[in-house]
Amino acid sequence: MKRERRILILDDDAGIVDYLVDALTLEGYAVEGTTSVQAALARVRDQRFDLVLSDVEMPEMRGVDVLHAIHGLRPNQLVMLITAFGSVELAVKAVKQGACDFITKPFKAEALILAMERAFEDREMRREIVRLRSARDPNPDGDLVGRSPAMARVIQLARRAARGNATVLITGESGTGKGALARFIHDQGPNHAGPFVQVNCAALPAHLVEAELFGAKKGAYTDAREDRPGLFAQAAGGTLMLDEIGEMPLETQPKLLHALETGKVRPVGGTREVETPTRVVAATNALLETAVKERRFREDLYYRLNVITLDMPPLRQRREDIEPLTDVLLQRACTKLGREVFGLSGEAMAWILTQPWPGNVRELANALERAVALTEHDTIVLEDLRVALAVPQQPDLLSHAAAQGLPLADVEQMYIERVLAAVGGNRVQAARLLGIDRRTLQRKLGTAEER
Repeated sequence: MKRERRILILDDDAGIVDYLVDALTLEGYAVEGTTSVQAALARVRDQRFDLVLSDVEMPEMRGVDVLHAIHGLRPNQLVMLITAFGSVELAVKAVKQGACDFITKPFKAEALILAMERAFEDREMRREIVRLRSARDPNPDGDLVGRSPAMARVIQLARRAARGNATVLITGESGTGKGALARFIHDQGPNHAGPFVQVNCAALPAHLVEAELFGAKKGAYTDAREDRPGLFAQAAGGTLMLDEIGEMPLETQPKLLHALETGKVRPVGGTREVETPTRVVAATNALLETAVKERRFREDLYYRLNVITLDMPPLRQRREDIEPLTDVLLQRACTKLGREVFGLSGEAMAWILTQPWPGNVRELANALERAVALTEHDTIVLEDLRVALAVPQQPDLLSHAAAQGLPLADVEQMYIERVLAAVGGNRVQAARLLGIDRRTLQRKLGTAEER
């Protein structure tokens, strides 16, 4: 391995440069040396080195500034610092800012080589499994990954459904990627050049649902200071995705049914209908059949939406997709946060594959994004994921509950509290991870407070 390692030495003392070049060359490394910071930066820009070995105190630039300059050219360049005893504090600061290690003068060549090999081994450990989407052929299905048989079937059916303009109902647990599937159907369909508009029905204020969907005329209600186009009009010529359709207020459902059947909507306060050629894709994580039986959802609307049904499988039923999904989600997180991360260590990837992921793809995406934001390395390691998920170091919940003989209601409450703690008290996110809607979570929390 040593003969494959290219080393650049930077020190303002020509004697030290010559000594290190000779010593490391004898050990089989390919070594270059310079006393000029600018010359070193030029070489880093034009060539690839496995390690840059730099002095901390130099007339041109201090080691921390050299580190920043190098990382400005190559963000993941390994940089090790040489420091005198009096500059240890500065070297420690540099390590916190991205240097891989430092070694204190005076030192023997054997100690330096040991430190260098330790740095190389650490990087190799973190790169044991490197997952980069850019290293693979582009995924023709965008963010949808269909390596597993279950997901491959869904994508195949979605391609067929996309050919026409029939209404599609996408079912599945929270976080399985229903929005991505709706977007795929739009992109593959005849109206792909038109707009794709997505709305979460549960997030719409109950008294404004009709206005949001169908629009409103000036003066129709207190805040209607001008004519407002609704979501159907905004999506005209394209696709409107109605997420969490089961949360649609019962009084609005007949008007939605009319819009689906006629392709026309009447704005609130309007006197005539407006034609809106819009394809509708609805999605739900609830059992609409149950809602129909409980008279919370109109049966005729259910059948009108249920022309074509696609069921998104949970992540636990598509284990073969987890690794390629990680590629996609990691790259997305890096782009969003402006960070360059090579991938995941083998230990981190193995851990991901063993997790149940009750929040499905959304939970995995959130975990990876937090890990990218928090990691101090160029590769996600297991500790990054543990911190990102705030994994509690506590006895297993079920084992504890069984040992204590706790009733089911108490176990459920403990689990809800643990999920809430893991997401920092965010009830919307907690509801998604639990696979229930916010109202159900609120009711369960209210019941617990009463107890």
